[in-house]
Amino acid sequence: QVQLVESGGGLVQAGGSLRLSCSASGRTFSSYAMGWFRQAPGKEREFVAVISGNGFRTNYADSVKGRFTISRDNAKNTVYLEMNSLKPEDTAVYYCAAAGQYSSFYLLTGPRAYDYWGQGTQVTVSS
Repeated sequence: QVQLVESGGGLVQAGGSLRLSCSASGRTFSSYAMGWFRQAPGKEREFVAVISGNGFRTNYADSVKGRFTISRDNAKNTVYLEMNSLKPEDTAVYYCAAAGQYSSFYLLTGPRAYDYWGQGTQVTVSS
């Protein structure tokens, strides 16, 4: 069992930055790929970014490439999402998720690939 707790959300003006954190319980954090998803009101949950267990591989949604950076610190059981050049369309609840087993890293773009989810943190970008 893995418990995930997100933090770092808030209100920011367009063009600003935020850093989200996701702290995980358990001793096997490094064995999980960690992803970030977001969900805006009335929309489906969408993939944002994912990082492999050892941190060597990352993958991003086209909409955030070049603006967002995912990273992890396995010693602290924490994954981060650094968000720069924020836009109003980035407004959403952001969720972190953990995937224990997967056939292909690049298939970790769908929410069904993940085993555990956090409760989410709100990010609001004003224009």
